[in-house]
Amino acid sequence: MSSLFSNVYPPSAFYFKVVFGATLGLTDTSFQEVSGMSAEIETETVVEGGENRYVHTLPKGVKHPFLELKRGIAPLTSPLVVWCKSVFELGFMAPVVAQPIVVQLLDEKQLPLRVWSFANAYPVKWEVENFGSTKNEVAIEKIVLSYTYSNRLI
Repeated sequence: MSSLFSNVYPPSAFYFKVVFGATLGLTDTSFQEVSGMSAEIETETVVEGGENRYVHTLPKGVKHPFLELKRGIAPLTSPLVVWCKSVFELGFMAPVVAQPIVVQLLDEKQLPLRVWSFANAYPVKWEVENFGSTKNEVAIEKIVLSYTYSNRLI
C-alpha cells in the first residue's frame, strides 16, 4: 500500500529529503536540519468609534519566515553551492534565478509521509557556522531562502 494513504502518527522528524528544481529532482546532499516551515496571518487592529469594550482584529495577508537549511559544508561542484555562488558572488550581473523546493518527510521505505512545496525560492543568506578548536563536529553551512508561498501537498 502506498504511503500516501499511511496513517503513521506521529511521524518521526529525522528522515527527510530536500529536492531543488535546479537539480532535476535529485537531492543535492543530506541536510542536518530544515526549519522555517510555517505560515502566519498578519492582522490589523481597528478601533470602532463609540464601542470601547473591544477592538476588531482583521486579517491582512499571509507571511512566511525564511526557510533555513543546515548541512555539512559541500564541495564547489554541488548544484546548491553553484546556485548560491551565482546569487552572492556575481554582483547581480546575472539575474537571481528562483526555483521550487520540495521538502519530504519520509517513512522507513523512503516513501513520502508528508510533503511541502515552496514556490520561487532563492538564497538570501549563506553562512558558515563557527569553527572551534575544542569541537568535534562537522563544519556546518546554513543556507537561508526566501520564498513567495508554500503548500502542504500530503
